[in-house]
Amino acid sequence: MNTVTRPRILVVGAGFAGVECVRRLERKLSPDEADVTLVTPFAYQLYLPLLPQVASGVLTPQSIAVSLRRSKKYRTRIIPGGAIGVDLKSKVCVIRTITDQIVNEPYDYIVLAPGSITRTFDIPGLTDHAFGMKTLAEAAYIRDHVISQLDLADASQDPVERASRLQFVVVGGGYAGTETAACLQRLTHAAVKRYPRLDPGLIKWHLIDIAPKLMPELGEKLGSSAQEILRRRGIEISLGVSIAKAGPEEVTFTDGRVIPTRTLIWTAGVVASPLIATLGAETVKGRLAVAPEMNLPGNDGVFALGDSAAVPDLAKGDDSAMCPPTAQHALRQGRHVADNVIASLRGGPMRPYVHKDLGLVVDLGGTDAVSKPLGIELRGLPAQAVARGYHWSALRTNVAKTRVMTNWLLNAVAGDDFVRTGFQARKAARLKDFEYTDAYLTPEQVRAHVEGTARQE
Repeated sequence: MNTVTRPRILVVGAGFAGVECVRRLERKLSPDEADVTLVTPFAYQLYLPLLPQVASGVLTPQSIAVSLRRSKKYRTRIIPGGAIGVDLKSKVCVIRTITDQIVNEPYDYIVLAPGSITRTFDIPGLTDHAFGMKTLAEAAYIRDHVISQLDLADASQDPVERASRLQFVVVGGGYAGTETAACLQRLTHAAVKRYPRLDPGLIKWHLIDIAPKLMPELGEKLGSSAQEILRRRGIEISLGVSIAKAGPEEVTFTDGRVIPTRTLIWTAGVVASPLIATLGAETVKGRLAVAPEMNLPGNDGVFALGDSAAVPDLAKGDDSAMCPPTAQHALRQGRHVADNVIASLRGGPMRPYVHKDLGLVVDLGGTDAVSKPLGIELRGLPAQAVARGYHWSALRTNVAKTRVMTNWLLNAVAGDDFVRTGFQARKAARLKDFEYTDAYLTPEQVRAHVEGTARQE
């Protein structure tokens, strides 16, 4: 069978779901059975749950960025860029490469795993002044920024400026926000000992969320334990509160409080990638509505999974339940959808996705953690062992596992370091500068682009 006639499988996204799908396809398909192409701006898989530990300096950035090119057997073609539109009728994916070139990539089968972006609201000043915690660049940038606030506060002669630089606000009481506040608070608490001119009492961390409870998925007892740990460290937790407006030197809460701060970290949830809206297909709360087999009804050869797909959660026995956007589901969906693509390719039956949730882990740094594996509530060191054991085992390569374990051991023995790496340039970068949400096309623009390209050919 020659190259021209081989089916073309296009996988969009190199997150947990996309990479697991590609690896499974490579293992189970013979080289002459199909061509596999992966669209991703970066040739690595990012282990997102450990981003707060990169921001706090416990882990180095490269330790959680697993290269896609390490395997000698890796035969997938990588297109360095992002999908900005899909024409389901023509079976063409429109891609913007990292050099801003627009290219069309035809496919026979497409697996949509573009992930999610930070959910924002129409709050004055939010996207101009807030940081996100969704990418490796953001985590590294935030670390530099937080340390620079200590440096600038230490050098300042103005008590008002010093106080504003030493207040930090994190919005979002989910896992990302809670772990981010916990890890960065530990960083500043340890770092301030190296700044004898600074009063440790001036360092204040605020964790706020519009919800009435912190991490409600953990249950009443563990959620209360997590709150107690954070409050004991001096983190001020405000529930039922959000941001009314954000400025360069202060943030106004919806309860009227005005907090002088130069650091606003926004982790208030995620939404599906804007790529999904370019399909013009049915969605559920912004996520692509798919069948239990993770295929798009009425569109042959189209599959979707992960954060951008509303995959029915059959394990819950509720017709309206959808799988949560977690790494646990994405990993398993990636392998499962690969099997269904192969079944479709070979004319076999596809199987519905079913997975019972294994539990939750929350690493609060040091010896503090709360975990709920298989419904068992754990706190302290046992919870920390479970949390780090789960993350360590989920890392895909032995090299990544070795790097992470080495970083953990080194941090435990030698403590934190407080060196700015230089990622923070003179020009400030905020949430809007890291997520290119304005790069996507509308369904009409996708069709017009594909038709225009076809006429030129």
